[in-house]
Amino acid sequence: MIATPVGPFDFFAPGRLWALLALPLMIALYIVGLHLSKRSGIRYTNTGVLAAVLPKQSQWRRHVTVAMALCSLVLIAGAWARPAGVEKVPRERATIVLLIDNSMSMSATDISPNRLDAAKAAATAFVNQLPLQYNVSVVSLSGSPSSYGPPSTDRGMVLRAIDSLTTDKGTAIGDAITVGLSTIAQAPPDTAGNPVPALMILLSDGTNTKGFDPLEAARNATAKKVPIYTIAYGTANGYVDIDGQRANVAPDKAMLGEIAQTTGGKAYDAASASQINNVYTQLKSQVGYDDVNKEVTARWALYALAFAVVAALGAVSMAARWP
Repeated sequence: MIATPVGPFDFFAPGRLWALLALPLMIALYIVGLHLSKRSGIRYTNTGVLAAVLPKQSQWRRHVTVAMALCSLVLIAGAWARPAGVEKVPRERATIVLLIDNSMSMSATDISPNRLDAAKAAATAFVNQLPLQYNVSVVSLSGSPSSYGPPSTDRGMVLRAIDSLTTDKGTAIGDAITVGLSTIAQAPPDTAGNPVPALMILLSDGTNTKGFDPLEAARNATAKKVPIYTIAYGTANGYVDIDGQRANVAPDKAMLGEIAQTTGGKAYDAASASQINNVYTQLKSQVGYDDVNKEVTARWALYALAFAVVAALGAVSMAARWP
């Protein structure tokens, strides 16, 4: 069943919220009651006698009590409409394609021992923590991106692919995304023959230098409902020496962020080995769970009970004659 948004909340039975129409009526009755009580008080002129007979009641306590009671009724009506909340549910199956930049800029040593070795170590740790039923594949991201095989649950094959990465010329991010989409298409379906949820994790430390437009490739991924989580890797001061020339190799955070936003993924930055490990830890919680609407009626009922208890305490304090 799909929850229907009503204002800031979602409900499985929003039609029952008609019960809230009683709220303005009750408020109006309360205001009228206050007005009538003030008028009837004029009939009694001997206030000294009244003060001795009736306890003095503070108006703010009465208002708070009524407000708490009304809040309880609102929450009860909301609970009757079966409110929905978001709960993270572990994915049973998933396909994950790692796009790992292995361009020449990954030889920069601003991250010890160098960017590529640190990235390979973090990717290896990430793969080892994934559920065994997940299909994983690796795509090298250089001037000529290539897949290291179809997504598989064979962790040994995936880890060997990561370990075999060496630096190469060029950075074709758009081409790498295209290869990643083709790799995902080779993933085995679930037991019912349906494709399993898929996503890509794109780690790059530089700017696209050739090939297909990365943003156009990202739109193709969006059309296929494949989110891309990007990691802008390296520091702004990183450099490499190529053919006797020193070149700055700062990551293109803006473009990677746009790729993530376009596809419904999330963009991360990592400027050290420890930061990239933290990013992969966060990614594990992102890719390992689905956000599912769950009924949270009991939670709303608990809140309604709390307001009702406060209202009851207020009513008791006004009715009792304390010494």
